[in-house]
Amino acid sequence: MAQPIYLDHAAATPLDPAVLTAMQPYFSEQFYNPSALYGPARKVGQDIAAARQSVAQWLGSRPSEIIFTAGGTEANNLAIHGVMRSYDEAHCVVATIEHDSVIAPAEQYDHSFLPVKADGIIDQAALTALITDKTVLISVQYANNEIGTIQPIRDLSRIVATIREGRRASGNDYPLYLHTDACQAGNYLDLHVARLGVDLMTINGGKIYGPKQSGALFVKAGIVLRPLINGGGQERNLRSGTENVPAIIGLAKALDIAQPMRNDEGNRLKTLQRRFIDGLPPTAIVNGSLKKRLPNNVHVTFPGHDNERLLIQLDVAGILAAAGSACSASNDEPSHVLKAIGADDETARASLRFTMGRGTTEADIDTVLAELKRLIG
Repeated sequence: MAQPIYLDHAAATPLDPAVLTAMQPYFSEQFYNPSALYGPARKVGQDIAAARQSVAQWLGSRPSEIIFTAGGTEANNLAIHGVMRSYDEAHCVVATIEHDSVIAPAEQYDHSFLPVKADGIIDQAALTALITDKTVLISVQYANNEIGTIQPIRDLSRIVATIREGRRASGNDYPLYLHTDACQAGNYLDLHVARLGVDLMTINGGKIYGPKQSGALFVKAGIVLRPLINGGGQERNLRSGTENVPAIIGLAKALDIAQPMRNDEGNRLKTLQRRFIDGLPPTAIVNGSLKKRLPNNVHVTFPGHDNERLLIQLDVAGILAAAGSACSASNDEPSHVLKAIGADDETARASLRFTMGRGTTEADIDTVLAELKRLIG
């Protein structure tokens, strides 16, 4: 049986063989608890420290500012809950197209939703208007997991800096932090936190050809967070529990592979993305910004067609795609991301997401286009 054409890399990426090789010793001979005091355990602890140093290097941060987590969802929750629980009467602002792991925790506090324009780019004027004297956290996704829109994070950090100056001048001692969910960005975008101007950043190994349930949260020095998990005090008391050493090693190795190749791989995929978009049936509508977009993302509405039926038909033809975020695939509600950019329920239910990856070829794209033309007419 021929291998299927996999176009759902935003949901999960295959484990890079080099990442698997790096992880394997920690499942067996290097199984020791890194908190133990004997030599082999201390060596495992040193390997975790080296992995933390490697991740910090790509983010341009200190190793002490990297907190390892069990994936992006936990890191997002730690960022939102950790900040919001630390300040009385705190208020947060989150974009309407955020991942559910940002929206759901934010809804437990005083919050405002930041609207986006029809292309999925946030409204910066609206952001300034939504910030109150007690806003302590703004969370805006670096690159969207459904429509691939890339947000102007550096511009937002300048807005935050201006508001901080005003607070200092007025005697308002509430902090204001900028968090970005960069789970989808690691393969294609610069993650340097100082250049972006962010205070907290989420990364996810399962989206960059690393292991699932591996991730990290960058927390700028001086930020006060309340932990979600209490116990033995690992990860600077912010994430207690015996470290998942294979996942940590795998995350660091995946980042070591993804970041150096991000420009070349991004350019290769941009060519395939243009080929895909140019070859779509004439009735198809591409959602999200065409310019400020991840190079592997093609999100399309096929008016008059049901996306679930299309997915089944594509699956039968050996093509694997998605109707939206895999994390909400069991939810019958239309995508909140598409509704945020102005799509009605009928349009949202006629939309598919195709996300390419390292193994995607021109021949794959041509096969998919031919099948879509057959199905769409």
